[in-house]
Amino acid sequence: MPSAYIMINCELGCEKAVIDELKTLRGVVEASRIYGSTFDIITKVSAENEDRLREIINKRIRRIEKVKATQTLMILVP
Repeated sequence: MPSAYIMINCELGCEKAVIDELKTLRGVVEASRIYGSTFDIITKVSAENEDRLREIINKRIRRIEKVKATQTLMILVP
């Protein structure tokens, strides 16, 4: 099952609203606010296949209104 961590930068003060919306999306395993980075939120996403994972990231997460930027870190399984 493909998985990825998505680092998210959102509009100032909107972190809780973005996290709440992320948690409603199918495939989102966890979402947390982070400090010490240029990003505000980290979320883990899992899907049945890579196409579905790409769809969740591009058509769901990146289209959340207050999301300004993302960086995807694919998880490799040996």
